[in-house]
Amino acid sequence: MNALPVTIDAASASCCTPGEAMDDDAAQGLAKVFKALGDPTRVKLLSMIAGSSAGELCVCDLTEPVGLSQPTVSHHMKLLVEADLVTREQRGKWAYYRPTTGTLADAAKALIG
Repeated sequence: MNALPVTIDAASASCCTPGEAMDDDAAQGLAKVFKALGDPTRVKLLSMIAGSSAGELCVCDLTEPVGLSQPTVSHHMKLLVEADLVTREQRGKWAYYRPTTGTLADAAKALIG
């Protein structure tokens, strides 16, 4: 078996040039958004709220469709609020949630520039 000679040009060894790395604070904020969406239940909850004809939903309307208790849904909603994907308004004993505008689009734009 004869070996073929291989010549590697150091200048062309890299197939592409990497983009600029984002700073640590931007990466932390972006990771928080994507981490919040890393759970199927939170994706469902956000989808339900964003698709609501009223533009908002009460936590009492969110428990049955996902089959979870109110405290568990409230925990998921807290993470969505912290990621700035929804806002929360307390009305009496119930919390109402509205989708924020721009957070998800801004996160996607940050990745693709």
